[in-house]
Parts: sequence; structure tokens; C-alpha cells
Amino acid sequence: MSRIGKKPIAMPKGVKININDGTIEVSGPKGTLQTAVPEGIKFRVDGDQLIAERESDDKAALHGLARALVQNAVTGVTDGFTRQLDIVGVGYKAEVQKNRVMFNLGYSHPIEFPIPKGIEVKVERINKPIQQYQTTVTVTGIDRQQVGQVAAHMRSLRKPDPYKGKGVRYTNEILKLKPGKTGK
Repeated sequence: MSRIGKKPIAMPKGVKININDGTIEVSGPKGTLQTAVPEGIKFRVDGDQLIAERESDDKAALHGLARALVQNAVTGVTDGFTRQLDIVGVGYKAEVQKNRVMFNLGYSHPIEFPIPKGIEVKVERINKPIQQYQTTVTVTGIDRQQVGQVAAHMRSLRKPDPYKGKGVRYTNEILKLKPGKTGK
């Protein structure tokens, strides 16, 4: 039994859905997304709702997955997705230049990060209660998977240090810092 798969997907005004064999194309005010549908899962439009149905109980595991992927596409073309990163550390900074983000993260050289198509990156300074806090990087786009992947790649450029907490971290990420050496 898939509880998530049985939930209908509400279609907001301005969203058009084109159901093809194996894919669903969702168009909205922010753009168009195509989502692959696994075999054995069918979608049908019922008024202003989209309903996922499975052909047999063999595909129960994919029922909720397919519904969640289409729901993410509908949310993406209407509202979009956002992921925020904080850059913590003295001298650590970032700036957007044309189609790339330039990071200075304590290495001997700046890191050039290309911005993929369909993703917008904004760098701003916001006052927060973190010591050595510098900047916030906001990643936005309509594809949830792509936004999360770009944010993960940016975080991997300098993961938070386990002792001081310096590096690139997600906003609201809770870090448990390790104690340093104890002197005698």
C-alpha cells in the first residue's frame, strides 16, 4: 500500500500537463520540466487534480516515487526551489561573475564554479549570529534535483571543519564540533 502514491496532485492555475508514453511534461509560469514515469505507473487528469495509478501490486515501490517526482515538477514550475549555503571563515568569500561563481576558501588559489543552465545563484551578506560569518549563497531553480546537486557540489568545495566549523555549510545545518587537544 502506497499512501503517498494514492494522494492526488493539485494542479494550480496556469499549469499545463502533457501525458506521453513514459514521460510527463509539466509547463507553468517559470518554465517546462519533463519527468520520466516508471513502467507500470499511469497518470490521469481528474478535474483539477492529477492521479497516479499502478497497474499491479508489483510496482508498489515505484508508485509513491513517481507521484513525488511529478509533484516536485508541478511545484518547481509554479514556485521553484531554493537552497541556501553559508560561508563561514575569516577571508572566505564568494562572488558571481557572468556564468560562474568565484570562491575564495582559504586555498592558495580561487575556485571557479560554473553555473549550470537553469540555475540562478545570488551571493549576499546577511547578519547572522555565527562567528566569522561572511556571506550567504542562494541557489534557485525549477528542478529540485538539480538545485540540490549544485548546492551539494558547492558545499563539497570546502566542507565544514569538524573543530572550528569553518567552510561552506547549508543554512540551518547543525554541526557538532569536536573538542580540540587538551594540554597538560
